[in-house]
Order: sequence, then structure tokens, then C-alpha cells
Amino acid sequence: MGKLTLILGGARSGKSSYAEHLAMQQSGQILYIATAQPLDDEMAERIANHQQRRPANWQTLEIPSAVGAFLLASSQPADVILLDCLTLLVSNLLLEISSGTGADLAVDEDAAATLVEAEITNLLEAVRAIPAEWIVVSNEVGLGLVPPYPLGRVYRDLLGRANQRLASRADQVIFMIAGIPMRLAPL
Repeated sequence: MGKLTLILGGARSGKSSYAEHLAMQQSGQILYIATAQPLDDEMAERIANHQQRRPANWQTLEIPSAVGAFLLASSQPADVILLDCLTLLVSNLLLEISSGTGADLAVDEDAAATLVEAEITNLLEAVRAIPAEWIVVSNEVGLGLVPPYPLGRVYRDLLGRANQRLASRADQVIFMIAGIPMRLAPL
């Protein structure tokens, strides 16, 4: 059974850097799961910057969705599995089933909830089945204003529930503020 560390925080709080620091402190093979997709030039640049700062000996897999299912079906040897990040994973799932474009982008909330719940269930099954140090990074999006559009509210709610499920199973939860890690006590 794996050990799960969940790292939460806002945008630019230092989550990814801290997660990478924790991974480097472990011995053995590190598997980095990247969920970002280069859908525009700015995101492609962010991905390139993340890739450049990771050590060359880390194995990287780019998996935008079905992370748990992929890992359960494959035999990726790893002592540490760093998933960066759940925030984009949930976003990717919503975009997969959304209809419309731009401001008219819409999603069936029930279908989205079912899809995200299945993703988190599979991810937690992988954590139980794969004996590794797991580090999962996610944004805490519930501290800001209520999004002014339905898709944003659906996204905030689904990510919040996903974070809660992972936190309830985590061995440790760390909340990042301005680059400072704060350890939260699991219930």
C-alpha cells in the first residue's frame, strides 16, 4: 500500500516546487505524472519550464486523464510517484465532455461528477495497489470568489470534492501559502 501526501495551495503558492523537493528527498526511482496539455503557447512555455527544472533521471509520463487506470494497467516501476496536478486533471475531464465554445462552453454536471468520481476512485485504488510514496499536487480553489459562470462553479465544486476525497485518505496534507508549507492534521 502506498503512502499518500496531498499538497494543496493557491496559484503560485509553491506547490509544485515543494512537491519536487519532497520527491528529491526520497531514494529510488521517481515517476512524474504530468497532466498539463500544451493547448496554447503560454501553457506550452509553462510545461517546458517545468520539464527543464526536473532532474533528467526522473521518468516523466504525460497523462491528461485516466491516471489511476493507466498506472493500474501498466507496470511502471517507481519508488515515488508525483502527480502534478489534480487541478488540471479535473479540468481535462470537464473539457473532454463539454459542449460549445468560449463563453457558451457547457457541461452536464451529473456526467462530470460521475467522471471525476471514477477518476478519483481509480487514483485511490492505484495508491492502495502500488507501494510507492505518492505526492499529489492540487489547487485549493474554494478560497476565492464564487465563479461568475456555471462551468466555473461546477469545476470548483468537483475539484473541491476531489480534494476532500484525497485528503480523507492521505497520510499527510500540506497546505502551501507563499512558499511556506503548513502541515494539516488528518482527521
